Amino acid sequence: MALDQSFVGRTYPPTAPYEVGREKIREFAEAVGDPNPAYTDPEAAKALGHPDVIAPPTFPFVITYRAAAEVVGDPQLGLDFSRVVHGDQKFAYTRPVRAGDRLAVAQTIESIKSLAGNDVLVIRGEVHDEAGEHVVTTWMKLVARAAGEA
Repeated sequence: MALDQSFVGRTYPPTAPYEVGREKIREFAEAVGDPNPAYTDPEAAKALGHPDVIAPPTFPFVITYRAAAEVVGDPQLGLDFSRVVHGDQKFAYTRPVRAGDRLAVAQTIESIKSLAGNDVLVIRGEVHDEAGEHVVTTWMKLVARAAGEA
């Protein structure tokens, strides 16, 4: 069953703040295989003009994926998460994510399309710091496979 188009534009309340820690950044950089010293060495980050270590560009996925759980779990939306695959991810930065940031995410359903019986849902995440300053916008594309597909 196709997702309800009336959900396009629906915004969910911001999440509780997520505190970005140095160790989480290091673990993420290690997991994605990025040896950039700005992700692990505060002095290397400071030499680049940052107040502390910064996170790899895809790090906000950690925060926005958790936040998207509210959207995909919305019973009114009717998304069958057991049929969902992650289709795409994009990021548009105002500034890098830094250790010590406390970030909140407000999620908006940006689009819903039906393609070959599959539902394609795009969720935009607006990530702000404690002061309300924009840090990054993310777009997560989820594809809910049509019933009957393996």
